[in-house]
Amino acid sequence: MACLRISDQSTSAKRDLFAVSAVFLFLELAFIRWFPAHVLFLTFFTNTVLLASFLGLSLGCLAARHRRNYLTLTPLLLAVALAAGIGMEWVRLALQDILDVGGNKVTPQVVYFGSEARVSDVAAFVIPIEWVVGVFFALIAATMIGLGQLLGRRLAAIPNAVEAYMINIGGSLAGILLFQCCSWWLAPVWWFALVAAGLAWFLWKDAPRRWWAIGVSAAVPLLLLAPDYFSIGVILQKFPVESWSPYYRINYAPDTRTIVVNLLGHQNMVSRKDPFPGYAIPYLLNRDASQPPFHDILIIGAGSGNDVSRALAWTAPDARIDAVEIDPVIQGLGRDNHPDRPYQDPRVKVYLTDGRNFLRSTGRKYDLIVFALIDSLVLHSSVSNLRLESYLFTEEALGDVRRALNPGGLFVMYNYFRQGWIVARLAKTANAAFGRPPVVLTLPQRDAITVDQKAEGFTLIFDGPRAAAMERAFREKGPYEVPTGLAPGPSSPDGFAAPPGGSSIRLSPARVEIPADLRTARDAWPFLYLRSPMIPGLVWRGILVMGLISLAMLRLFGWRTSDRESAGLDVTMLLLGAGFMLLETKAVVHMALIFGSTWIVNAVVFSAVLVMILIANLCVLKRQPAGLAPYYAGLLATLALNVVVPMDSFLGWPMAARALAAGALVLAPVFFAGVVFAMLFRQAKRPEQALAYNTAGAILGGFAESSSLIVGFQYLIALAGVIYLASWALAARATARRVIP
Repeated sequence: MACLRISDQSTSAKRDLFAVSAVFLFLELAFIRWFPAHVLFLTFFTNTVLLASFLGLSLGCLAARHRRNYLTLTPLLLAVALAAGIGMEWVRLALQDILDVGGNKVTPQVVYFGSEARVSDVAAFVIPIEWVVGVFFALIAATMIGLGQLLGRRLAAIPNAVEAYMINIGGSLAGILLFQCCSWWLAPVWWFALVAAGLAWFLWKDAPRRWWAIGVSAAVPLLLLAPDYFSIGVILQKFPVESWSPYYRINYAPDTRTIVVNLLGHQNMVSRKDPFPGYAIPYLLNRDASQPPFHDILIIGAGSGNDVSRALAWTAPDARIDAVEIDPVIQGLGRDNHPDRPYQDPRVKVYLTDGRNFLRSTGRKYDLIVFALIDSLVLHSSVSNLRLESYLFTEEALGDVRRALNPGGLFVMYNYFRQGWIVARLAKTANAAFGRPPVVLTLPQRDAITVDQKAEGFTLIFDGPRAAAMERAFREKGPYEVPTGLAPGPSSPDGFAAPPGGSSIRLSPARVEIPADLRTARDAWPFLYLRSPMIPGLVWRGILVMGLISLAMLRLFGWRTSDRESAGLDVTMLLLGAGFMLLETKAVVHMALIFGSTWIVNAVVFSAVLVMILIANLCVLKRQPAGLAPYYAGLLATLALNVVVPMDSFLGWPMAARALAAGALVLAPVFFAGVVFAMLFRQAKRPEQALAYNTAGAILGGFAESSSLIVGFQYLIALAGVIYLASWALAARATARRVIP
């Protein structure tokens, strides 16, 4: 009977471990999606929510043997965290005058989207942004402690540590897949309703007398309904239609046809009958430079349809326009609400995919390729500084553009680029790709663009074969005039001829200052919005604040090393966590380049990493390897391959070959790292504490990821190699101490 009870307890612990692992990952992903959409300042720092979740897991595992059950506080902390996020959104306009934005003034070293919302340069009282982020970092971490403690307790209750870790990974994989399914078609209130149900179930099992905690769990989803129900909040008042895409929280105002994403203005649907000439300038200049009309057009970043609508006004009935947009909800809003209904036109074919991946995979040639106001305002994932559009503005990407152009084609990119050095970088990149300086125009007209000036106007950059004809037309015919107050179109007068009566907008090429040492973006260093390789001061301060909070909370929850043996193992686990975080970053970034920066690729990569860890643990369980050396050697060898093999090596390969080769390159180190971790984890006297140190190490790896801003992603993996080499040395020393008394 005693054996039967032990078996029943072990089975229950395994079931609970799987369930709590799934709920933890589900809540972590929900936080990663929800908080940056309500607290704008969290987007200034990479990894904030993810690392806070890691800290909560580490603290919970350290507290696994504490008498106090922290799970009873989790519903209340969850409610407080969500209320703080909603509250921050409500007071955002009031905070604009007092919140520091990290010195992002006239000549910043980095562009933070949303920092320009500040309306006062001299604030009466300044609250540093990193302090605000620190508060949310601590609050999110505290919310995750209860689930982390439950996870640690169930992990400790399973005799076989490697088997327990496999169950933990299996539950995590289930949580990722469940969240991806739910986030695709359910609103956040349902995400947190599922979390609340999970919390209530765990509380009913572990703390049945704490009915108040179960009641708070049930009330958490109601908190998210409050802004809708009471019609409060600045965003909801002005932009009442809210939806969630795989990338953004999207608010839409039907009366003005304005789209806001993650609290930032993103797009206005503008009819081709509107007098704004920006979208029409490429077609006007092409016609008046005596060039043939465009027949095959590619628009990347088609959005809600403004650029597509303008192109339709200039193309023949048999023309073709390929419209590429990564966000299905934004494209759907344009399809249903744009006044010109461009997406209903049979000449338009829509592709909901990543623009860089489309460029490399398409076999078509185009007369015109447009990069249309491409700025995603969002990070590609929670583990890197990569943005959705980062790989579209590299030298290699513009090389793809050149290959996709017809011999007499034109490439144009336009946007409000914010800073002169961004325009200079793009001009230098275009020059490198096409072998000639681009033609740069601005609205309003500027004769010169210097690197230290703001570039707040609408800037257009032309290159490719037809750009030479436009430059010649400017040189021979003088400035170009576009009448104001009229919608420019095919019937507009020749802008190079005598200007018509009335006011007009004058256009002529601007001289762009391009310093010789200005670095262009490349696939290995794709940071368009960073002036030079560096870690900005705001990032350093954020790391310092989050690091101090982490150390203080870890010490508070019992981060101790009682003897030399445990200290050695603890440091090894720290290093393994840090190294693995960098491996995961490399996997996500590399696959984004190879297969596109889409949410599907993200989900597949995270799932593949967990599957590889499962395979590694299964290998340890079944084969019982005796020595670490072969696996450390395999790990370091595969890391070296990831350094020397260029990240874009597999672009253009057939899909199956690309998936096999790129997957093998990126996931091989994950397998070896998984085997090494499992072999050391099975030796741990207290597995829950070993997992706590490993997770704390992942926080260090998250901070180390910022070094990619200096060395790029290609060489970030070399840092992981150094970390793993150090862990090997420590593990070998600890093994020697155990063998030799």
